[in-house]
Amino acid sequence: MTLLELITQSACQLDAAGVAFGHGTDNAFDEAAWLVLWRLGLPLDTPLDDPATSPDSKENQPVSLVQQGEVAMLLEARISSRQPAAYLTHEAWLMGVPFYVDERAIVPRSLIAELLMDESLDYWLGQDTRRALDLCTGNGSLAVLAAMVWPELAVDASDLSPDALAVARINVDKHGLQGRIRLLSSDGLAQVHGPYDLILCNPPYVNAASMAALPPEFKAEPTIALDGNQAGSADGMDFVRSLLAQAPAHMTPGAVLLLEIGNEREHFEAAFPQLEPVWLATSAGEDQVLLLTREALQSLAAEN
Repeated sequence: MTLLELITQSACQLDAAGVAFGHGTDNAFDEAAWLVLWRLGLPLDTPLDDPATSPDSKENQPVSLVQQGEVAMLLEARISSRQPAAYLTHEAWLMGVPFYVDERAIVPRSLIAELLMDESLDYWLGQDTRRALDLCTGNGSLAVLAAMVWPELAVDASDLSPDALAVARINVDKHGLQGRIRLLSSDGLAQVHGPYDLILCNPPYVNAASMAALPPEFKAEPTIALDGNQAGSADGMDFVRSLLAQAPAHMTPGAVLLLEIGNEREHFEAAFPQLEPVWLATSAGEDQVLLLTREALQSLAAEN
């Protein structure tokens, strides 16, 4: 069996098992390629061209029976446990950067990462942008990317979960950013050390109905990182309400807040009808990530 044949067969198994995607891949073939290449110790960007056009390429090379057995065991673990692939490999990639991850933290996939890397925020930032906060940092991936993009930036990365912060520590150390990223234990903004020029936040925002309908792969992640109804609402905006009320006091003049709300734009706009955020374009569209200035947040506070 060749590498490409093994990946194709594995993809069919994943499809037949009805597993859910969304933690780095969105289809069975890409997920199978990830698992097979990782198990065989091959680069995840190994070309998978048509063997007919590239007969001597890697995907046309045979895979031993022992290796096929190793892949079969990993595939069975993926199907039987319904854990995201990243929890099995302990590795996730975001914008081409590798991160360690395990069950203690949500699998990194924030669309904010795209905006950090494609210069979308440059208009809103200036020479005085020196301090940033990655609120709800999870495994620390956004804090690491921000520090990579802006070498002069000092970043605080905060989370309520000690487990998530332990994973974030692994990633900060992995990328050699101990001197520029400070990890903070904080319930929202309560224990952070602002003011900040930039706040990044991918908070828990999933509404109650969506939480109940989540596939097992998403339920394998820490609930605290997803459920936006922990103060008793059903629209997923509990954390966001608190954040928007408190944020201006932790922001410098001219500072901006970058907030991801996923598929919850309808609930966000219903909760904050007076706000006019700047919606930013990502690969998922123009209704998943928004930007708010300190001045806009102050106006919101004055009206409430």
